[in-house]
Amino acid sequence: MKLLLNIKKENEDLGKQVNNLANISFLATYIKHFTVILLLTSSFNIQGQELQYNQGGKYTLGGITVSGNTAFSEQTIVSYSGLRKGNEITIPGEDISKAIKKLWNSNLFSDIEIYITKIEDDSAFLEIRLSDLPQLNELKINGVRKSKKESIIEENKLVKGTKVTENLRTTTINYLTNKYKKDGYLNSKVHINTIDVVDSIKTARVNMVLNIDKGEKVKIKDIIFSGNSVLKDKKLRKSMKSTKKINRLRILKRSKFIDSAYQADLSSVIDKYKENGYRDARILSDSLIINNDKTISLKIDINEGELYTFGDITFIGNSVYSNEYLSRILRIKKGDTYNGVLLQERIADNSKPDAFDITNEYQNSGYLFSTINPVEVSADNNVIDMEIRISEGKPAYFNNVSISGNDKTNDHVVYREIRTRPGQLYSKANVVRTIRELGQLGFFDAQELTPDIKNPNPNEGTVDIDYVVKETGSSQIELQGGYGGGGFIGTLGLSFNNFSIKDIFKKDAYKPIPMGDGQKLALRLQASRFYQTYSFSFSEPWLGGKRPVQFSSSLSHTKQFLFDSSTGRPNKQRSFNITGITFGLAKRLSVPDDYFSLSQAISYQRYDLNNYNTGLFTFGDGFSNNLSYSIGLSRNNTGVDPIYPTVGSNFSATAKFSFPYSLVNGVDYSSLKTEYDALDLTDEDDFARASEIDQERYNWLEFYKVSFKGDWYTQIVKDLVLKPSVEFGFLGAYNNDRGVIPFERFFVGGDGLGNYSLDGRESIQLRGYPNQSLSSPDGGTIYNKFSLELRYPITLAASAKIYALGFFEGGASYDNFRDYNPFNIKRSAGLGVRIFMPAFGLLGIDFGHRFDDIPGTPGSSNTWETHFIIGQQF
Repeated sequence: MKLLLNIKKENEDLGKQVNNLANISFLATYIKHFTVILLLTSSFNIQGQELQYNQGGKYTLGGITVSGNTAFSEQTIVSYSGLRKGNEITIPGEDISKAIKKLWNSNLFSDIEIYITKIEDDSAFLEIRLSDLPQLNELKINGVRKSKKESIIEENKLVKGTKVTENLRTTTINYLTNKYKKDGYLNSKVHINTIDVVDSIKTARVNMVLNIDKGEKVKIKDIIFSGNSVLKDKKLRKSMKSTKKINRLRILKRSKFIDSAYQADLSSVIDKYKENGYRDARILSDSLIINNDKTISLKIDINEGELYTFGDITFIGNSVYSNEYLSRILRIKKGDTYNGVLLQERIADNSKPDAFDITNEYQNSGYLFSTINPVEVSADNNVIDMEIRISEGKPAYFNNVSISGNDKTNDHVVYREIRTRPGQLYSKANVVRTIRELGQLGFFDAQELTPDIKNPNPNEGTVDIDYVVKETGSSQIELQGGYGGGGFIGTLGLSFNNFSIKDIFKKDAYKPIPMGDGQKLALRLQASRFYQTYSFSFSEPWLGGKRPVQFSSSLSHTKQFLFDSSTGRPNKQRSFNITGITFGLAKRLSVPDDYFSLSQAISYQRYDLNNYNTGLFTFGDGFSNNLSYSIGLSRNNTGVDPIYPTVGSNFSATAKFSFPYSLVNGVDYSSLKTEYDALDLTDEDDFARASEIDQERYNWLEFYKVSFKGDWYTQIVKDLVLKPSVEFGFLGAYNNDRGVIPFERFFVGGDGLGNYSLDGRESIQLRGYPNQSLSSPDGGTIYNKFSLELRYPITLAASAKIYALGFFEGGASYDNFRDYNPFNIKRSAGLGVRIFMPAFGLLGIDFGHRFDDIPGTPGSSNTWETHFIIGQQF
């Protein structure tokens, strides 16, 4: 007969009790002595005679067999159990207990039973019967998006072949339930079902179905404060940035409960008290109340404490900076209301890496190892005396400066932008500026740029720094589209923004093109029904490799066809050809600061007209020459990410002018103007004379043109950014008798994409209106524009940066200063989305609503206009 040594283990919790030898029963019939002995442990009772543990008998292990539903070999199981044939064991005893524990702790089996199959003399023969834990065969997850399933599998280790234990089921359910509760899904439910797999394979396997019901995020009906009298409920609710009660008028902040945000907001409530002098304020309790309408209410009980003021503030340990200078940085005086948050910001503002605080002042002077600790030394009569204890340490010098992660961009391109050098005194400001410069290159993911401080050695006063970069797509296929100039405008081009011209003859460098030297090469084809443009441009940002002097050049050709009003189509027999070439230099300045740059360019355009007459001039067959010089001053100190700046400003002022030919060519333009005004253009001979006069006036173009543009970026809350902008442009003439030239004019309205601008014209974006609808047909000589844009990022990942925006803007175009009125503008407002993908540039759509009539079209206001934007500036 078989004698049971260990009862069936039904779950893991029961298996853990093997340490105490619980639940082991032993029944033996010893025929030789005609005695029946019942052995069992002191912790478990069954019918029969109870024996003490030390009354077990000693036997020689005669043999072990293995049975049950298992894929493991008999030799493997016996070996792993630790039981050996020929060993002396006590039944019951530690040997059996250890074998059971070891097998159970392997987490491979669901049932373990040990039997005595027979006893011969002093030898006992055992049988180990067990069943394998089932392996996970297939997993099906219901209730979540496909993109979320992979993370659930990874986080809970639900891969094929995993042993399906009760612990796995429990921890998976608990993990997901708690995860969703933290995200605001308080009513989430998770269930796991398993189905045995029946096939010819001996291994026990199950298919698992994971059903997830997140439910709806719970909304906050009310936030109730108690114990507060100094600060009103409204002010305390406002301090909670992410936890808001239901308000249908609120757009940017939702009223859904998220536990992690709520906990952070509780700290914000205390910070609000500290800002107002109540340093001892604390939250006594907070509770969540579930309402009948499936909403919740939050109840927060506060102890405000008493009002404190600052007393004497003493600096201790400072030798580099005087007490007076540090006091100017701290900007807190005796008698001021205590503000613990402000005190910490003035000592070390962690929210702004370039903040004007004491810690940054020390670190910008090389004292990387300095520490500044504010200590309250007295609080008598609610007046807090402070000691600012400073340990300056040794000045730190950069030892090794390195870069990593630049797989495509050559080292020298990165190193020339780095403002920290080996042997140079440590400066946090230089580290922050380096990150900004690397982000502005456009070759790396601006959100992933990291300065890795390594091997700080306070004793030696040295530190290493490694700038970790992540390459992003720098070459683009330019696809630009829009409506303007009477039809669809399309652009196809290739833009290589990290080109290497020195490697163009190296076969191995084509992967797929020579890259890594930071140069820009662009080939472009732009066309519509009315014009065709071909252009080539090249720029080198560090001419000669020694200084940040950018050299640029471009060559272009365009053919424009005259609009036939009778057919609404272009007349291909009447054309206007423009060929141009430009060379420019731009130098980074050091004064007033090194955010300024000065640019200069010389350009030449040749205009050839073939039976092409417009209202601006009478000659339709002829030519004009435009040789001009441009100079511009700009300052750009926007944040790290050029696609989505969050701080700083960017402005530019440019002037473009030609040589004043009328001063030296001896032509009497006053007489020509008088003669021109007296001509009858309906008369064939007079018209021919007018054409000759226009040819004389525009043989070499004479003009000056000034423009200004400014953008400012202000981070309101986190990544919510406000961007106000202003623009102005004016085209003038040296000689009023010669007049303003018919080129270089401003066209206002629309998406700003109708910019076949080789004749110098500028298309000014003003959404909500059709393209170029706010200027006269031949363009204006003056324009101004004002805009206010609110931006919020959806994602700033390297693969695609997406942000939403809302805008208010207004602008107008004028033909002369007599009509100029900067406040008489056309207004619009709307919403839009921008998507930046490295391979294609910027894509977007805007929905603009105009508030004013289009000039010459009464009753055209209060209408929406949709603009599709591809390839436009940021």
